[in-house]
Amino acid sequence: MESLGGAEFAPQLTYLNTASHGLLPARTTAVLRDAVEEMASGRIDMVRYFERTEEARATFARLAGVPANRVATGASVAAHAGLIAGSLPAGAEVLVAEGDFSSLVNPFVMRADLKLRSAPLAELPNAVRPGTRLVAVSAVQSADGRIADLAAVSAAARVHGARTLVDTTQATGWLPLDHGAFDYTVCGAYKWLMCPRGASFLTVPADGGDLLPLYAGWVAGERPWESCYGPVAELAGSARRFDEAPAFLPYLGAAASLALVEELGQEAIGAHNRLLAERFRTGAAALGLEPVPGDSVIVAVPGLGAAAGPLARTGVKVSVRAGNLRAAFHLYNTVGDVERLLTALGSAVQA
Repeated sequence: MESLGGAEFAPQLTYLNTASHGLLPARTTAVLRDAVEEMASGRIDMVRYFERTEEARATFARLAGVPANRVATGASVAAHAGLIAGSLPAGAEVLVAEGDFSSLVNPFVMRADLKLRSAPLAELPNAVRPGTRLVAVSAVQSADGRIADLAAVSAAARVHGARTLVDTTQATGWLPLDHGAFDYTVCGAYKWLMCPRGASFLTVPADGGDLLPLYAGWVAGERPWESCYGPVAELAGSARRFDEAPAFLPYLGAAASLALVEELGQEAIGAHNRLLAERFRTGAAALGLEPVPGDSVIVAVPGLGAAAGPLARTGVKVSVRAGNLRAAFHLYNTVGDVERLLTALGSAVQA
């Protein structure tokens, strides 16, 4: 199986670490180089940079299946989650999955006046109860690749009148999701969407939900260029009222990377990635290992984290999370990458 990326990618090692950071496409690298030269030479064009940010917002909205007016831009999942945490009333109960990614969970911990509960991922729907205000969960778990039963979580939340927050950072780009099925979603775009780090997206209900525009600066105004001084007279009527001022380089790159994902299609990318992941699961089992089962493109092998160092010395890049060896397969990977991983892993296990 060949890669889907074609000439857009030229990794110089066996890169199986997209769950940490995706590779930048060639088109994105070219955009960033041009922008850096513009910023260094005084040819800065802020109007065009903001236009490209709007292109990124619109493309992400199409990938997410929601109108662009429901998408806010920012810099990180933690900041988006912090906005939601800061908007909750004192005493609100927030339910999270045990061991979920800290950027999603910790902003709620920082609100000492909230009631935070956790439950095992598989038990999360059953843990929603009367009085639960918000259920927050990652669509795909960072540590081991398990996929949450989002339909069950959403159904349970509806029964008890709770809102839902889904972190799609480890999903969007290979696992198509209807973001409109949840009250809020957050997505750090530097992994499976292959954007520069610093581009992150928040989706909100059409009416903005319960959010307070706590970070609203001039870019959150209905007419930003007329909102530069003093209190903003009129906030944007769309989710843009929740925007942070965009970091230009990440969003210039995001516009290019997101366009590539849209061209290839998340369904095709997901099918490609899953085949490689399943090939690795089968091969790892043949080596006597026990990878976490499932249909995720993130494959974790519990207790094997120490093998990551020896693998790196052979040119195979994976990661270690919660003691697991974690391999992640994306559109620039091939069957050859899987075979090199299995060969290197077999040698590391025997050593």
